Amino acid sequence: MSVFGDGLDAAVQKAFTRPAPKNAGAQMRYLVKQLKGTKAVAQMLRISQRTVERYVKDQIKKPRPDLAARLEREVKARWQPQIRAKAREKAAATGGIVIDTRARLGYTAPIGSTDQDRIRHLTVALPPRYAARLFDAQEQGASDQQLREIAAEALKEVYFQDSGRRAGSLEEVRFTDIEHLDFEL
Repeated sequence: MSVFGDGLDAAVQKAFTRPAPKNAGAQMRYLVKQLKGTKAVAQMLRISQRTVERYVKDQIKKPRPDLAARLEREVKARWQPQIRAKAREKAAATGGIVIDTRARLGYTAPIGSTDQDRIRHLTVALPPRYAARLFDAQEQGASDQQLREIAAEALKEVYFQDSGRRAGSLEEVRFTDIEHLDFEL
């Protein structure tokens, strides 16, 4: 998936109250219960229905690495949807979101300012409205580039302009060459 999408998902997953199933049999049983049948799970994971039935009965215990990764991703995507929704709602309404990144950041400003891009390590608390925009865009299937633009706009306001107290003539923030990106609710 995307760097930003995965980061937002990981932040929400930290709010889970119970761990997701770890072994293949438990994961497969959970998916069968969620999708109401082995056929739907088989189609989603691109394996045979009989293979799904074998995992459910613990006749097969260790999936191949690519299937294990798909299985874990699908379980985590469906795990505790109410907890996930509450965490997103809280971040979007009151809590905001903290972004921790090491990336190349620069900006477009009037002539005479030092607007050279450089690697910066920032840990910045973003206001709830930006958390809401990030989560809404992610739910609507926004690309990594669109999520990056929202984050750049948030960094422009919070970090570079200090909520309107400085750099009022700043036009655009460039957020590129991401080495590290982590979100915290």
